[in-house]
Amino acid sequence: MEQRLTDMEMLIMHQGHVIDQLNEVVTGHQTLIDQLTKELKIIKEHLRGMSSQTRLPSEEEPPPHY
Repeated sequence: MEQRLTDMEMLIMHQGHVIDQLNEVVTGHQTLIDQLTKELKIIKEHLRGMSSQTRLPSEEEPPPHY
């Protein structure tokens, strides 16, 4: 009976350790997701700014030598 109790205590300790490791991984992933989300937002804003600056070929003025 005591051996079973000891085995269960060891299993619970091991599971607690595994849960802590998984929590660190999940926290790291969330940090990376947040960072990538911010970078993507910046890229989208930059692309929107670029698209408003580009003109269609029909809208462009001909070069001065024409």
